[in-house]
Amino acid sequence: MPEIFLYFIWQYQYVLRTNLTTTNGEIVQVIHPGFRNYNAGPDFINARLLINDVEWVGTVEMHTRTSDWLAHRHQYDRAYDNVILHVVWQDDRDSSRREVNRSNGTPLPTLELISLVDPQLLERYATLNDAPDAIPCAGRFREVSPLKVTSMLDKAMLQRLERKAANVREIAAQTSNDWEETAYRLLAVNMGFKINAEPMAQLSRAVPLKAILKHRDVLTQVESMLFGTAGLLEIEETDDYVTTLQREYRFLSAKYDLADKQVAAHVWKWGRLRPANFPTLRLAQLARLLTRHASLFSLFVGTSDVEQLLKALQLTPGTYWQSHYRFGKSTEKVVPALGLNAAQNIVINTVVPLLAAYAHHRGQPAYVDRAIRLLEQLPAENNNLTENWDMLGLGIQTAFDSQASIELYNEFCFPKKCLNCQIGAALVKG
Repeated sequence: MPEIFLYFIWQYQYVLRTNLTTTNGEIVQVIHPGFRNYNAGPDFINARLLINDVEWVGTVEMHTRTSDWLAHRHQYDRAYDNVILHVVWQDDRDSSRREVNRSNGTPLPTLELISLVDPQLLERYATLNDAPDAIPCAGRFREVSPLKVTSMLDKAMLQRLERKAANVREIAAQTSNDWEETAYRLLAVNMGFKINAEPMAQLSRAVPLKAILKHRDVLTQVESMLFGTAGLLEIEETDDYVTTLQREYRFLSAKYDLADKQVAAHVWKWGRLRPANFPTLRLAQLARLLTRHASLFSLFVGTSDVEQLLKALQLTPGTYWQSHYRFGKSTEKVVPALGLNAAQNIVINTVVPLLAAYAHHRGQPAYVDRAIRLLEQLPAENNNLTENWDMLGLGIQTAFDSQASIELYNEFCFPKKCLNCQIGAALVKG
């Protein structure tokens, strides 16, 4: 019996009778079960109970078996001295009835649940938990009210936004809250499109934005700093453009001490990538964005119109990269500019988290509202996950819906945290 199911039973008080008694015959009345504690210490805090008509306020600890209290050595931990009730699925103590005590030696009341829970509740939980589908509730998803589904999507979206914002705040902390530098680093990582996100992160840390902005009037100088520090200029294939970049990089790397920070060329990944996603082209597009916009942060945070923002991001790279995907290898086809889908991806994964993080930094929730409005104005992403949800009737229309559905799957469905999901909990409750 997993403890998460015990938390669910206790939180919602799904017990078969109101006259509860401890293993020692004490009568228990639950005034308030308390609030789930997700930090270290007992499982529920601020609980209020009547035990033999005496009111107790404190914490509640839950285990599958009574002996787990001893196995976890809580009897020696003063953090558990304010536990007022030990709730277990099964009391497994032998006939000696070894006492379960707090660290000060006082005995701890124990409540056994095994005979107090509706077997059908157990059956519904087991069916959901053992479901073979990628989305455990797939077979019964349409039974859940649309209101609960919408509520859960809102919860998942806000959780995703907060988690991404926390990552942005870590970057901001590394830059001493330089939000221009933060926006640049975040954009660079996103333009790595997962597979090259880490090399992009290394590169953006190695080449500071302030150095780039000093040379934003000369595109080849910015390109040379990025390509050279990326370790991509140490190649045999040369042409006039490559020779220019190598010469510029020798000068600028010495000026800004970049040579010792160079990213190893072998860390860049090329396999299974479409040419449009090659790191060389993405770096060329990044260079164009950095030279075109003097302040990425102002662009991202100050632009509320999504169409204006998308237009500002869809830029054509330098002339060389309009006919090349890699150095020294030209293509007859015109290399496309940074397209609409890529621009939408930048808004979803760079602009929106940046707004959420900046809202926290400034204490201004209006930036979160703006982030959500951007997601609601963008079309839904199309991938295997969103297609699966659509087949279940979720009705994904906007980027808000697709981002929420991705979070719902990754953080609740895949790890089978169904009882933490309002959809799964509704099905278990029946």
